[in-house]
Amino acid sequence: MKVLGIVVEYNPFHYGHLHHLRESIKLVNPDYVVAVMSGNFCQRGEPAIVNKYARAKIALLNGVDLVLELPTVYAIQDAGGFALGSVGILHKTGVVTDIVFGSESGDIEFLKKVAHMLVNQTPEFQAEFKKQLKMGFSYPNARKYALMGVLSEEVVKLSKSNDILGIEYLKALMKYNSSIEPHVINRIGADYNDPVFKGKLSSATAIRKVIKAGEFEAAKDAIPPTTYEILKEEFSKGRGPIFWEYLEFVIAMFRKMRREDFEKIYSFNEGLDLRFWEAARQTGDLQQFVELVKAKRFTYSRIRRAILHVLFDLEKEQMEKSNVLGPQYLRILGFNNKGRELLKEIKRKSQIPLIATASLYKQVLEEVEKQRNEGKREWQVDRELYLWQFEKDILASDIYTFLYPDKSVRSAGMDFEQQPIMV
Repeated sequence: MKVLGIVVEYNPFHYGHLHHLRESIKLVNPDYVVAVMSGNFCQRGEPAIVNKYARAKIALLNGVDLVLELPTVYAIQDAGGFALGSVGILHKTGVVTDIVFGSESGDIEFLKKVAHMLVNQTPEFQAEFKKQLKMGFSYPNARKYALMGVLSEEVVKLSKSNDILGIEYLKALMKYNSSIEPHVINRIGADYNDPVFKGKLSSATAIRKVIKAGEFEAAKDAIPPTTYEILKEEFSKGRGPIFWEYLEFVIAMFRKMRREDFEKIYSFNEGLDLRFWEAARQTGDLQQFVELVKAKRFTYSRIRRAILHVLFDLEKEQMEKSNVLGPQYLRILGFNNKGRELLKEIKRKSQIPLIATASLYKQVLEEVEKQRNEGKREWQVDRELYLWQFEKDILASDIYTFLYPDKSVRSAGMDFEQQPIMV
């Protein structure tokens, strides 16, 4: 049995995503396709344009058989943490055989070479990396320049987001000692962050920008019919579109905090706590806040993620523990008939439990502990971390619904009211 795993955000699903999905299926010829998808908040530190269930439905209607949620605590980390969570989910299903990711270089062997270098760091690399950090470069740039000094100018290839993330997927596969086979396909269309709308080849960034400008019908050229119809439905019901600027209320929250409160939160080091504390007292505009915090070593994406880390109260200790032990559950967002078949196999082979009904998450944990205590199954679950990770997902959903344009549908409890999507 061949099971293809892919890692997605679909914010929103566009023709580039459709190309990736179809080419991945053509390459692997799998019996089943599993997608690990970010929930209501994405890796660049932004809320998704529509909620996770709507995006899961779009995935299922375009060829995915099963959609599993990437826990929030991984979805809003940097590339390394994002990959640890997503690859961890695929690995811990016990059934995924292959992973395919987009790549600008298309050179899987070179990406493996770089990943190996980063996992098994030589003294030469470590010294060069520290040197670049001291020069004030951000972590990603310091690493890139260190690699250039150790490997060759070939590392210039790695300036694009898909290759950078691909290296992190490969590192994560090594960390889990996974037997999943990695493959790459060439990315087509606009760059990931390209804000210029280019019709059918537009990036998700450009599509969101057009929708934000009130030109949803123009975006129709860049998205498949299924995406268009589901976005239209969500917008008509007041559940979208949702944009990053809707989080401006966090500045008031930051003004309540002391500098030492920021220090307890994951990703706050190198003086970021002081910059947040000061910026919150200088402006009430979210974009201006980010500009005030911005520095050579603090990228825009890192700042936006840090904002969410504070909002969700992601403590350093639990985040670091999450990155050591990996995801603690498999949360089902949706499936089709083939996905239903695969779930039976996952239930039998997985290292962590499946959660279909959110309200039963504590009962699921009780059953896991009972089976483990009776010696029936060796679950790889940490009780405290399981509860912490899942309850952060619930919090993320409750904050997300507060951002809905229609105030009458902003009630909390999305995760307890919505069952997995079935198509």
